[in-house]
Amino acid sequence: QVQLVESGGGLVQAGGSLRLSCAASGGAFRRYMAAWFRRAPGAEREFVAGIAWSGDKTNYADSVKGRFTISRDIAKNTFYLQMNSLNPEDTAVYYCAVGRLGVSYDYWGQGTQVTVSS
Repeated sequence: QVQLVESGGGLVQAGGSLRLSCAASGGAFRRYMAAWFRRAPGAEREFVAGIAWSGDKTNYADSVKGRFTISRDIAKNTFYLQMNSLNPEDTAVYYCAVGRLGVSYDYWGQGTQVTVSS
């Protein structure tokens, strides 16, 4: 059974940085895609950034381009979201997810709170 464990959320001032981690286990991820989503209070869940587990292709929501970077460490079965220049609009619960490449995100982490104070 695939399991995802997130870490790295917290409280940060506007302009600061955080790095989220998502450790994956229980699967062979070579043909998977990985992503970060977020849900702000009162809002729908939205896609933030995605990466193919094998290869370097990434994509980002327009709202985070140039500020957030998604990456993965294949040897550790872990992927990351480096978040820089954070602003209060980035406050949300962040979820990591993985799924078969080009199909769907089938597995989700428990979520980690990111709060950016002004």
